[in-house]
Amino acid sequence: MADRGTIERGAELLRLHRDPKLLSLVNVWDVISATVVAAVEGTTALATASHSIAATYGYPDGENIPLDTMLDMVGRIVASTSLPVTADLEGGYGDPAETIRRAIGVGVVGANIEDQLRPLAEAAGNVEKMMKVAAEEGVDFVLNARTDAFAKARDRDPAESLQDAVERGKAYLDAGAPLVFVPARLNEEQVETLVGAFGPQRLSMIAIPGNPSLARLEELGVSRVSFGPMSQNVALTALQELVEEVQRGGGVPRTMRMLN
Repeated sequence: MADRGTIERGAELLRLHRDPKLLSLVNVWDVISATVVAAVEGTTALATASHSIAATYGYPDGENIPLDTMLDMVGRIVASTSLPVTADLEGGYGDPAETIRRAIGVGVVGANIEDQLRPLAEAAGNVEKMMKVAAEEGVDFVLNARTDAFAKARDRDPAESLQDAVERGKAYLDAGAPLVFVPARLNEEQVETLVGAFGPQRLSMIAIPGNPSLARLEELGVSRVSFGPMSQNVALTALQELVEEVQRGGGVPRTMRMLN
């Protein structure tokens, strides 16, 4: 059974996802990024990015970073804040239910788990097992059940991908997932179709150029938008721009803030 603090943070994270106000999560990858994001007024929860944590340790994305190493960093992030933390745990490292149990053990109260286009019955069964583990731990766990219907089928007709995302998402909701993550560049019509199929505050998206604005997504009934590895890329872009300015003979920009 999870401790009281984890249980309370789980209930709060679920409430934030059920609120009609869009939950915007700028993903973090280590303690200092988590500290900086958490300190910004209006931040109500944190989300980790698996790609970014893997890159921090020199691993390519795709479950190449050992699970122990991933969970160690996630646990450090959890310990650095009083906010609820949801973690990107890729496809669950071969045993999604046990991975969720271990994540709850370090204080995580939500997670992205990819279906990786596994057969639907298997993927939905994994969702059911993960939610059963969360119930055994006493946590209102916010499983952000990700479907790769778009992400791993880019050569397919978008209409087919949308139909697949609807079918898979509904199966994951029926299996107990609180929401469905469809990472893709989606237009308003596609978002409306997904929200119509899943219900309001059940669709989770990623913020990428070309998607509707955050304000519009809130109007359409989207529950959550996260930024994945984009936040780390923004930070690294700023670092690269500093180096370029130094090479031109300049220095630290006057807009820099002393954050640590």
